[in-house]
Amino acid sequence: MLKRLRKLPCYFLILSSVILAALIFNFCFSKTEGFLLFNQFHPVWLDVFFKYATNLGDGLVSITAAVILLLLRKKKKAMTLTLAYIYSGLMIQIAKRIFHAPRPKYYFEQMMFQYGHFVDGVRMHDQNSFPSGHTASAFAMATVLVLVFKKRKISLFCLFMAILIGYSRIYLAQHFLIDVIFGAIAGICCALISYHQVYDLKLFRSAKVNKRYKKLKIAARVNSI
Repeated sequence: MLKRLRKLPCYFLILSSVILAALIFNFCFSKTEGFLLFNQFHPVWLDVFFKYATNLGDGLVSITAAVILLLLRKKKKAMTLTLAYIYSGLMIQIAKRIFHAPRPKYYFEQMMFQYGHFVDGVRMHDQNSFPSGHTASAFAMATVLVLVFKKRKISLFCLFMAILIGYSRIYLAQHFLIDVIFGAIAGICCALISYHQVYDLKLFRSAKVNKRYKKLKIAARVNSI
């Protein structure tokens, strides 16, 4: 795992810097102030863009990507992505039910604050704001793809898309910054765990591979006698 992380310094260095900067920003401003600072610019074309771009953080995208990898006979990659999606989904749903935090629209209504811009056609929710599920799914998939394909060229693109999806949740008034930050952290952690299980611990070897591995182990013991 550490060897793989060292080979991808650009992705994880920028990722850590972005999360740290976001945490500092979050502590410097209140929920409302931070939200408004992120929502000062709302042209129509961006409304349309983020309305559709945010769907890239939907779980169906991760599942589709895993199926495509499976069809291409990239079983370990597909398994890693599937596990990351499952783990992040479970973690997010448990956290949502524990904290039961209000979404921006409902939060502002309770604070008697009039927020003036909601994107047409986007269904607004009231509860379960913390943490952001779309963000977790996006960062889980981005981190898995960077780890399993071992190509630096895709790392910045994956990171950019994950950040874009995270920002879309604030832009569309579905989440606060703190929801997105911890959604991202959850997604990254779940990606690292799933990669470690599949590639380092090799917990999901096929029966044929396990049988071959046992034969080699027995042969090695016989030769050492």
